[in-house]
Amino acid sequence: MTDIKLKQINLPDFGKSDDLIEIPSQQFEGRISATLLRMKEQELDFFLVFADREHTANLSFLTNLDPRFEEALLMLDKNGKRKMLLGNECMGYTGICPIPMEYEIYQEFSLMGQDRTKSRPLEEIFASFGIEKDSRVGCSYYKYNPNNKSVLDIPAYLADLLRKQVGEKGLVTNASDIFMDLEKGLRHHNSLEELVRFEWASTRTSDSLKNLLNQLKPGAREYELAKNFVSDGLPYSCHPMVSSGKKAGMGLSSPSGNKVALKDPFTSAMGVWGALTARAGMVAEGSEQLDNNIGNYFEKYWKAYFRTVVTWYENIGIGVSAGDVTELVEIARDKSIFDFAVNTGHTLHLDEWVNSPFTKGSTGKLYSGMALQMDIIPVSKSEFVCANMEDGIALADEQLRSQWSSQYPESWKRIQQRRDFMINQIGIKIKPEVLPLSNIPAYYSPYLLNPKKVAVVNR
Repeated sequence: MTDIKLKQINLPDFGKSDDLIEIPSQQFEGRISATLLRMKEQELDFFLVFADREHTANLSFLTNLDPRFEEALLMLDKNGKRKMLLGNECMGYTGICPIPMEYEIYQEFSLMGQDRTKSRPLEEIFASFGIEKDSRVGCSYYKYNPNNKSVLDIPAYLADLLRKQVGEKGLVTNASDIFMDLEKGLRHHNSLEELVRFEWASTRTSDSLKNLLNQLKPGAREYELAKNFVSDGLPYSCHPMVSSGKKAGMGLSSPSGNKVALKDPFTSAMGVWGALTARAGMVAEGSEQLDNNIGNYFEKYWKAYFRTVVTWYENIGIGVSAGDVTELVEIARDKSIFDFAVNTGHTLHLDEWVNSPFTKGSTGKLYSGMALQMDIIPVSKSEFVCANMEDGIALADEQLRSQWSSQYPESWKRIQQRRDFMINQIGIKIKPEVLPLSNIPAYYSPYLLNPKKVAVVNR
């Protein structure tokens, strides 16, 4: 069994890039082309991609446009014709799309009280685009049921109209698997530029958490600590999270005026497009500052938790079965102390969670180009304590690593420094293809008032 202990370690400053690279316009055209191929495989005549402020990743992946305030709908036909329907305000935002696109205003997407006199009925728009009796239409929003693709998650008014338009012999189906399927989903096969942007994003979320934890002290208010969250302009992929005391039991809750107190459980997380970093622990300098029963229990708890984290990192790799990783992490879990809240990791992209291959019995293999989140959340079976750490990694084969090092040497240098830190300072023996994206890579202090005393593997 892996021996875990605390060790005083100074976290290096891995740095960050000022310039955020752009995704080349030809990549967006390539994504459209790849989508058309998937449509052909599924024998679809049309593909409709719906988005709103909360769920924009699939549309943004294809067009770079994320609807602000309103909804949006992209329509593709099997021959490559494309049109986007936008509300009043998003019509002024179309310059964000780097590829040729036809736009039409559809004012029902606009906010309440705005003008709705200038757009055509949706039925007429669909018909003029070619959707008719017997058409086969795939739809995408943000989820799908792998066992029943007839289950749609788009709004009912769209689904009802489409089904009426195509008739009994037509087809309206959920085709979000085009983007989100674990094996063939387009948003799991990341380009080098996407991964470099994710590394840029991760430096922002991880530096934000590092700065927050360095300022954590009894008496600090949650919203004061949240001022350390700096996205440098990247949109948030989830709401900022800071919670202490009893409120930490609702880990998803937003920062409040609650004051941190000694002995508190504490949890925090920040996510932007391409990255999320999270840390949780106890507000103390060591177990001696906690009540006896809590202190003794938490010592066992955080060590058992970190052991599962080490197991995950050391077994992740290209060609590895995600089901095998899931089983090994489950074996490493001390079942007398905690359960897992959700899957032990998942894929990430513009949205924080795309899908998860880490399920019991999964036979899916991990591959180069994947972006993965180490996201093991323990739930105590006894005392109310908190421990958690979440960071992103990329998997890259030799060719992708060579391209990264030659085309983006600053980013590559940071990754190599993080790998060296994880292997030689924390003691986690990651494979060559595992590329840490976070500036606090596997750096975990369970006692948050002693942030330089961190968990390491004692071999």
